Parts: sequence; structure tokens; C-alpha cells
Amino acid sequence: MAERVELWWARRQFSKGAEVPYPVGSYRSAWASYPALVRQYHPELNAGITLTQIPPAADVLLLWECEAGHRFAATPSEQRARPGRERRRSAWCPECSVLARPPRASLAVPTVAAPAVPVPAVAAPAVAAPTPPAPPGAAPRRRRPTRRLCGKTPDLPVGEAFLSACAPKPASAAEARLRADLFERLAVTPGLNAIRTSRPFFDHLEVWPDILLPELRIAVEYDTVGKHGLEHVGRREEADRRKDRALRASGWEVVRLRMGKLEPLGPFDLQLASWTKTGRARLLDVFREIRGSLLIDAYVR
Repeated sequence: MAERVELWWARRQFSKGAEVPYPVGSYRSAWASYPALVRQYHPELNAGITLTQIPPAADVLLLWECEAGHRFAATPSEQRARPGRERRRSAWCPECSVLARPPRASLAVPTVAAPAVPVPAVAAPAVAAPTPPAPPGAAPRRRRPTRRLCGKTPDLPVGEAFLSACAPKPASAAEARLRADLFERLAVTPGLNAIRTSRPFFDHLEVWPDILLPELRIAVEYDTVGKHGLEHVGRREEADRRKDRALRASGWEVVRLRMGKLEPLGPFDLQLASWTKTGRARLLDVFREIRGSLLIDAYVR
């Protein structure tokens, strides 16, 4: 199970009985063939531990920063295996990889109805055109399986908030306290848990933020690493970024409360040690920055 670099380093100090279990330069040759990862790794983001002190096979979560400034958590194995067969610079950063290959948008071409043509009394049977034979040696074409979307999403305008039967239940008591504090402070519509999107998100045309403020069109996410330290890090962070893009494409803004040492993902995210009155005041200030004081203060109780 992957663990944060500080915990991993302390455990190695204890097991080896040394203040520096891996001297600087111990794994320099192992990382030399990954110059992109050498540039993305910064010791100041990882408790001052250099990349040459970390075994490439160590099951440890490291914080990386690409040339574009995107920060994300991943293990050494995840980073070294990320490019696959293509050695593009953007492949080692999840967000740059998505930006390099954005989803294709299908443009609907309007069709013009053809003039009516009189049909003869007896029509000849239609004969299907023969399928051209495949060239010799060519592999047979495989049909992509069609994605089945959930049919429970109501037919609503994109960006509309509603009560969904597919939304998961609140994950923690801290999230429930955060929800209660916000709705006590803001006079907005409670009880909604989903937003209609224009493109699928995990086989649904809807996303489920932790807290929805419909009148403000702001979604609040409460992010922690969880009991085992694996939530909202690594590959799960990629799903968070995809969710944020779907919300912003639907006309909503996202504010993530990143607890502990989780780094912010978006421009309005807050990094908090715990949820307190000070954190609530900072969150309201972020709301004012997004929508303006005139609108936010109209809903403040």
C-alpha cells in the first residue's frame, strides 16, 4: 500500500537504523533514463528527499510538478509506466496528457430534405451493395463495444441541478458537518446532489459533487486521503480533474477543500488542516471572489 514520502522515509530510518537510509546518489543510474521525471521531481515538495535517494520500485507517493505547473501525486512505478509506447513529454503528466489529446467534438451537419419524387407502382427489390473484400494479410476489423449510459438521468438542460437516485451517500461525518455549516450560513436550496452534464462521466450524464449551491452555481468538494491514504491521490486524482472539467463545462465552478497535505487542483481550491470557523470564513471569501460580493452577501444569513 502506497504511503506518503514522510512516513515511508521514517519507516526506512527505523528499519535500517540510520538517519539517512539511502545516501544521495544511490539510485542515480536507475533514474538517469527518465530525464522527464528528473525535471518533474522537486525535493522541496517531498520533505527534502532527492530523487536519487528513492528506489524506483518503492511503493511511496511522491509529489511531482510538470513544466506547465501541474502538480499531482503518483508512485515511481506509476510515473515510469505512464507514457506506454509513446514517449511524449506530456505523457508523464496526467493533465497535460488530457490537454494534448482533447475529446473529439462531433459537429452535427444540418441535412436538407430532398424534394419528393413520385414512387412507381412496382418497386424493384433493393439489393445490398457487396462488401469489398479485405486486403490479403489484413487483420479483421473489430467493432468497439457501445457504451451504455444510465437511463435514470432525467432529460434536463445542461448544468441543471437535481436529486439523483444514482448519487452515492455522504462519505464521512466531517463532510456532513461541512454541509450543515454551509446551509446554516447560506440561504440556498438544499437536498440536491447531481448536475446534468453534456458528456458522459463514468457511464452517466451527471456528476455528483459533495455539496451543491444551486443559486450560486458553485460545487464544493471535501477531499482527504482517507483511512488508508489512497483517496484523491494518484489515479484517483485524475478522476477529480475530469470531474472538475465536466462541472466547468456545464457552467459551474468548483471549490475543493484539500485537507492535510493534498495540493490544490484548481484556481479556487483551499488547503486546510481542519474544518473550522476560520476555514468557513475563507470559503465564503472564495465564493465572493468567484461570484462577487453583491450576490454572495444576498444569500448570507
